[in-house]
Amino acid sequence: MSARETVFTMDSSSIKYGPGATRELGGDMAALGARRVMLLTDANLAAGEQVEVARESLNRAGVKAAMFSRVRVEPSDASFQEAIAYAQRGNFDGFVAVGGGSVMDTAKVANLYDCWPPDDFLDYVNPPIGRGLPVPGPLKPLIAVPTTAGTGSETTGVAIFDYEALRAKTGIAHRALRPTLGIIDPHNTATLPPMVAACSGLDVLSHAIESLTALPFSQRPAPEHPQARPAYQGANPVSDIWAAEALRMVGANLLRASRDPDDEEARGNMLLAAASAGIGFGNAGVHLPHGMSYPVSGMVRDFLPEGYYVCHAIVPHGMAVIVNAPAVFRFTASANPERHLLAARLLGLDVTHAAPEDVGEILARGIIDIMRATGMPNGLAALGYRESDAPALAEGTLPQHRVTRLSPRPAERDDLIELFRAAMRYW
Repeated sequence: MSARETVFTMDSSSIKYGPGATRELGGDMAALGARRVMLLTDANLAAGEQVEVARESLNRAGVKAAMFSRVRVEPSDASFQEAIAYAQRGNFDGFVAVGGGSVMDTAKVANLYDCWPPDDFLDYVNPPIGRGLPVPGPLKPLIAVPTTAGTGSETTGVAIFDYEALRAKTGIAHRALRPTLGIIDPHNTATLPPMVAACSGLDVLSHAIESLTALPFSQRPAPEHPQARPAYQGANPVSDIWAAEALRMVGANLLRASRDPDDEEARGNMLLAAASAGIGFGNAGVHLPHGMSYPVSGMVRDFLPEGYYVCHAIVPHGMAVIVNAPAVFRFTASANPERHLLAARLLGLDVTHAAPEDVGEILARGIIDIMRATGMPNGLAALGYRESDAPALAEGTLPQHRVTRLSPRPAERDDLIELFRAAMRYW
């Protein structure tokens, strides 16, 4: 039997927070020594105020910016490679991402493949789909400016994409991918449509619960050498602090922020919650709701969500995660009732006199109530899936070892099939 892990690490990007903080972007990038940067965004944001403020700030600081606005919402391997090709032609000495998780993840990958081009695109991709090769060395400066309060990608070393050949999501995970700086500015989320704000916020909610309930780091096998220690290490005492605070903030602010775009306090708190959850799960990891979300997104047929201006079928990431969450936490609660009880309490749910066997249902019902209040679809069936799709969805989840093995309760193929069936509808 392999030795158990006895060490955990704590890594994060630097963070700058405050209304109007984007105006300091240029000075921050110049201080990092960059003079010509690739500015990544998506087509919906390219002509917006957030990008204009960023460009003006870079210009004032004498930093030239070449804009790449072809980031795909919910990126694919093809869209990643388009951004990589642009980066490799541009002779850039820095990168700026202004957008949501799709933009920030695309910037991370463009930076990596520009600095250290591999022999094959899949070389850095997580196994078993890719080879999972370690990043050979440091990357160029990357400043991330989130315009959604969800992924926490401004703090993490993870980049997720649709691998179209398998119709499933996978990703690249390494500490070197973390942005150098995340600029968190509440002004940048003022124009979020309610559904986008809700999906983003529910991603934060699940990040926090998953990292809080993940398999403890001390129950994982020790790596063969320190460099092989994964970015997602399992729950640990420091990640717990960040996840718990994120969950408390979500409980107090999610409904306010998704209902009222003028509530700057709530929007700012959701941005802080996203970053806090990102620091937590960026070190502890996530588990089944995220692992199950990847085939839900990758196998979508024709679902077009409200508030997302796209011309291709997508299930937004936060939506794909949260439709699985109630079923999952009913399943995992028995493995660690105390952690699930803590999550319910932090979310503001009534856990008075709750018995251990009741905790999973309490947490699941609380999440379902939030889903209904924010207009989420009623489970997988509302996204166009049928119970007959459950085996294929399970098969798409099985390769997601990086996250599924962090579940506090192991889930084999048959377990996953039943979880997907349980997630078809909730009310």
